[in-house]
Amino acid sequence: MGSDSKTGSSSGKPSVGGKAAQSAPSIASKSSKGAEASQHAPSTHNMATIADDDDRLLARIGYTPVLQRHFSRWSTVSYAISILGVLGSVPATFGSPVGSGGPATAVWAWMIGSIMAYCIASSVAELVSAYPTAGGMYYVTKHVVPKDRVAPWAWIVGWCNFLGQAGGVASLAYTISQMILATAVMHSAQDSNGVPSFAPTSVQTVLLAILILCLFGTICSFPTLWLHKVILWFAPINILASIAICIALLVLTPEKQSAKWVFTEFTDGSGWGSKGFSFLLGFLSVAWTMTDYDGTTHMSEETHDAAIRGPVAIRAAILVSGVVGWMLTVTFCFCMSDYDGIMATPTGLPVAQIFLNAGGKTGGTVMWFFVILVQFFTGCSAMLANSRMAWAFARDAAFPFSDFWAKVNNVTDTPINSVWLVVIFCSCLNMIGIGSTLTILSIFNITAPALDISYIAVIIAHRWYEGKVQFHPGPYTMGRWSKPVNAVAVTWVCFISVILFFPTARPVTATNMNYAICVAAFIGFFSMIWWYAGARKRYTGPRTTDIIDELPQEDPRDIRRDILGDSNYYEP
Repeated sequence: MGSDSKTGSSSGKPSVGGKAAQSAPSIASKSSKGAEASQHAPSTHNMATIADDDDRLLARIGYTPVLQRHFSRWSTVSYAISILGVLGSVPATFGSPVGSGGPATAVWAWMIGSIMAYCIASSVAELVSAYPTAGGMYYVTKHVVPKDRVAPWAWIVGWCNFLGQAGGVASLAYTISQMILATAVMHSAQDSNGVPSFAPTSVQTVLLAILILCLFGTICSFPTLWLHKVILWFAPINILASIAICIALLVLTPEKQSAKWVFTEFTDGSGWGSKGFSFLLGFLSVAWTMTDYDGTTHMSEETHDAAIRGPVAIRAAILVSGVVGWMLTVTFCFCMSDYDGIMATPTGLPVAQIFLNAGGKTGGTVMWFFVILVQFFTGCSAMLANSRMAWAFARDAAFPFSDFWAKVNNVTDTPINSVWLVVIFCSCLNMIGIGSTLTILSIFNITAPALDISYIAVIIAHRWYEGKVQFHPGPYTMGRWSKPVNAVAVTWVCFISVILFFPTARPVTATNMNYAICVAAFIGFFSMIWWYAGARKRYTGPRTTDIIDELPQEDPRDIRRDILGDSNYYEP
């Protein structure tokens, strides 16, 4: 649907774009591999390496390179896949679409939702390819709206993105805590009525979630090279474990449902009186899972050839995750031999009961372990994206005490302060769950709408001000497909955001009300008051040197071609 440029040279090899070395001063490579390669480069002594090229592009965008670039093609793709983490997310959300509209709703809603997610991801990839920074779509705002409107637009997009990601990280830790405690329930003794002797409390769930957040923070504080080596394994484990679990379930489940039941059984489990509306509620699972598309772009300043590899990884992750997620959903539906018993499981997670029915306590626990492991990978990846977004936001003075949060640690060369800012913030969010489970779930429900709105706001601004603001496309562009795909993405987000705010069952009571709209209204009101109370006087948007705008005699598209090399550049 789009066109990708060639991936180009591997990290550490000399760039094929000799013109790059002549058109811009060299920025010393921070990569040991890049430095080693320079010693064996051809006789042209000023020929740049890939690491130099990325840093030069970042400098021309307006930021001084301070992070280490160690993420390669495969670690970037692995990271993009792991941040979606379908093996962890699908089992955690499977009960919602099946309970609302039946198995066919879960199956077809996932397929349609994945296609729509691909449209949003492609739109995001096109924009961040032009300006690959840790700020992601937040930074792109600077180049799609008029200068006098950058500050309010960037403020809204930045806070939506940061809060959406923070809600996602907090919800992942909370979900992992629930999964671990569900395992304890599975292994606890039962009375004559089948009621487990162990029932986790809200305090236990929250405290375990905070411990998990601290583990996320510890891993995300590693040097970038360590993170690269660890994240390389995230996607392979996710995909291989998903395939193995599907095979195991289909073999071990004695009586499976029919294909007709799986693919055509629609119900009105929501109580809204309409199978069609119950089907729409089935999109909640895929909307919660297939989001945070720009998470990969927040690692741009630690990635080799980020303008190309980031967008490619985003789209590859949606394709892989869409297929694997659909495979898991279909398999779970086939293995729901006792539908009523599985939906009424004491663990609160239908998929955990499916595992237990198929493999017994031992086999079910082994399969469930991999689900928890992949969900842990997703949490680490999400926190990494959130911390880099926080760091980018802080260096632009969007936080109180921004100078402290924007510091880069001299030992690890990573923004550790921003990592633990996210840990503290998400821990505070989870602590709300001690007093009110409804409130914490409402906060989690705001994650997908907040992130998706931050994406389409930039897409809409790009199209609205097109022709009035000079936007310089990056090496990845959809060409003539760009506007139609953008239109589909915006329409879908507007539609699904309304659905995400609906109560999932009727009659609506205080216990099943979806309070996400209330949380969204509070956040919007608070940010508006904060803005007019003083933030507008000190916040000016992304604080860059605007080098690219101060070069009227040189087309910035030529700058990018020079930096990336002719073989790496796609001309729309």
